[in-house]
Amino acid sequence: MTEPAHAFHLAQLNVATLLHPLDDPRTAAFVELLDPVNSTADAAPGFVWRLVGEGEADATGLRPAGEGVIVNLSVWQTLESLWDFAYRSGHLEAMRRRREWFERHVEAHLVLWWVPAGHLPTVGEALERLGDLRAHGPSPRAFTFASSYTAAEAVAAAGTETPAVDPATRTARV
Repeated sequence: MTEPAHAFHLAQLNVATLLHPLDDPRTAAFVELLDPVNSTADAAPGFVWRLVGEGEADATGLRPAGEGVIVNLSVWQTLESLWDFAYRSGHLEAMRRRREWFERHVEAHLVLWWVPAGHLPTVGEALERLGDLRAHGPSPRAFTFASSYTAAEAVAAAGTETPAVDPATRTARV
């Protein structure tokens, strides 16, 4: 049986280690891009949700992956909608300049995975998926743009018709 359109959404987490604190003048250009890039994401076709700190406009104040490490966690209707935002919008300018603000990655910094539509992943869930990717490489459970899987492949790999969701934590186990 084919899943209905958008029965699953794509979650993404990326992490970046700052070269300098956010209030440092050397990071000012990045900080200035936050509102425009986040506004572009919010208005992008296929955008569903993004993590923000309580009472904040973004998640840069959160440090769940360690001091100096900022996180970006969002949900998109499709892989294509996330790709279009990442590589065909003003976000691309920020990516081109990332070496000015962030340390070079020595391990995976971006992870993608499928969630049931309506599920908002927790930071803990996202960091666990990133850890899975780092430890085991790409799989239907945790992958990248370069090694992507469909929602159907994720469901098949999990051995269930639909992902189980723990009602206590709202964490999808695909």
